[in-house]
Amino acid sequence: MHFSKPLALPLGIGLALAALCGTAAAQDGGTLRKIKDSGVIEIGARDSQIPFSYKLDASSAPIGFTTDICLKIVDAVKAKLGLPKIEVRYTMLNSTNRIPLLQNGTVDLDCATTTNTTQRQQQVDFAPSHFVANITAAVKKNAGIHAFADLNGKTVATVSGSTSIQLLRGARKSGAIEVKELAGKDTSDGFLLLSTGRADAYVLDDVQLAGMIASAPNPGDYQILTQESLRQEPYGIMLRKNDPEFKALVDETVTGLMKSGAIEQLYAKWFLSPIPPKNANLHFPMTDAVREIFKNPNNKGV
Repeated sequence: MHFSKPLALPLGIGLALAALCGTAAAQDGGTLRKIKDSGVIEIGARDSQIPFSYKLDASSAPIGFTTDICLKIVDAVKAKLGLPKIEVRYTMLNSTNRIPLLQNGTVDLDCATTTNTTQRQQQVDFAPSHFVANITAAVKKNAGIHAFADLNGKTVATVSGSTSIQLLRGARKSGAIEVKELAGKDTSDGFLLLSTGRADAYVLDDVQLAGMIASAPNPGDYQILTQESLRQEPYGIMLRKNDPEFKALVDETVTGLMKSGAIEQLYAKWFLSPIPPKNANLHFPMTDAVREIFKNPNNKGV
């Protein structure tokens, strides 16, 4: 008997079809119905985004500032559905697969450091922003680099699929700087390019840079160009589009944390106190931009 070979679709078309079919399945009755029927909420996380979403080892559940916020959302879902318990399952995502896996129903919430952009808002919805970061660079103190202008002719590391890489390319096109670009597959891989000397600088969000430096073997070897910024970026928790009931619950929960002041306690826990695994303290005081979004919650994109 002869069996015909299955048709192979190009990767882009395959992902698009998966997203279309998965979204329809996930939203047949909405995310809350999906969670009630399965007893499971699927959370997208990261393994190295200190202090937002990271793992202490391969077998542990993610911890962090954004993770704690999402667990508050889980509590709200339990109360809404009248369920005594909901199983929380984590899927480790990266910059390139986070939106497709949210759209196709693999995860229900993306709980990490995703920048809320108007372009991404065409594909997903965002909760009110829970952080605002500055895109800048980390360098080694002995590199003689004190400003973006000093990066001319240097090798700069970024993260594949991140907004940082787009901003750096924009700066290059404008003639502001001319650099050689190296892309890491995730944030820890990008820092490895800097720490091993393959890159002279690492362009990323200031707070993520602070987290990686604090956890490095020799944190005193590095500095952040705090006076330089390519852009301010709001972080938001992503959820699927066209699911008003679930979005209302997510928004109400996040806004409630801000209005009650509970978000400030979470901030102090992760940014101003010793955190695992090395009990390092990021010493990252709340900026005016972060205070403003806590005072006036919104999900405006950049």
